[in-house]
Amino acid sequence: MLLHADHLTVERGTRTVISDLSFTARAGEALLVVGPNGAGKTTLIRTIAGFIPPSAGVISLKGDTSDRDIAELSHYVGHLTGVKSNLTAAENLAFWAAYLEGGDRAAVSDKVDHALSLFGLGALADYPAGLLSAGQKRRLGLARLSVAARPIWLLDEPTVSLDAASTELLAGLIQEHLAGGGLVIAATHLPLGLEEPTYLRLGAKGAADLSPEAQP
Repeated sequence: MLLHADHLTVERGTRTVISDLSFTARAGEALLVVGPNGAGKTTLIRTIAGFIPPSAGVISLKGDTSDRDIAELSHYVGHLTGVKSNLTAAENLAFWAAYLEGGDRAAVSDKVDHALSLFGLGALADYPAGLLSAGQKRRLGLARLSVAARPIWLLDEPTVSLDAASTELLAGLIQEHLAGGGLVIAATHLPLGLEEPTYLRLGAKGAADLSPEAQP
């Protein structure tokens, strides 16, 4: 599976955020999008996810999944955690499990229990999400990566509010996803602790340098 952007231009209002950008992300590899504030990292992730239509260029998939929509194949985790404060931690994940993949109640419950345990939230399953700390809410938002299978993970600053142990856990999960043939594109200011990622560096005007050496 390849995700390819060809001469992509994205505008927000009257401003061109990304201009004539081309790149390829491959299954089994992590592509980390780096660059200064305002360079277009979040805009690029949201455009790939289908939230922002490009003003020019195309984003396409090649491989066994090329007949399916990118959004249908993707997990998107943005700046906001997607956590509903009035639901418990378990209820939040049960919603995502049912919405993204379906299944009977027992299957959903098993997925939720596994994800909560994996992200160290098992003891908080029945705790209102609105009372969780910022780091716990971030882990809960990331836990939906584990309740439904999606080959493409689109992550925008996924380590925000995470401590060192949680960042290491996330890195392990990403490596496991890549080893299984998944694809990860992540916007980040910080190294994620991944093995040999490729870096896509966006400049002040959306120009890019695609290379393993273009580290943050």
